[in-house]
Amino acid sequence: MQTSKELLGARIKEVRKLRQLSQERLAERVGVEPKQISRIEGGKSSPSMDTLESIARELQVEMKDLFDFRHLEGDERLDDQAYRLLQLMDDKTKRLAVRLLGTLAS
Repeated sequence: MQTSKELLGARIKEVRKLRQLSQERLAERVGVEPKQISRIEGGKSSPSMDTLESIARELQVEMKDLFDFRHLEGDERLDDQAYRLLQLMDDKTKRLAVRLLGTLAS
């Protein structure tokens, strides 16, 4: 079973990748070293509250969303996962996702 620190790190990594940001670019925007982002995402380090707030702001999510990692534990239903992912997308990406789903469904 993963620790909360590991799950938080995995969630940050997941959202960072959805936003198509490298660890280096996120670190630059947050004002920390890239190694710190790597340690946080790897579950080896806990971010300070200030760092966590900056990460959430740069990833364009509310801080509470970084603690929504039920899907990483396997407890979340597929419908809920899809809805959660759609909430993280901008309109352009949502349109692409809907077209892809339509293609897969036909």
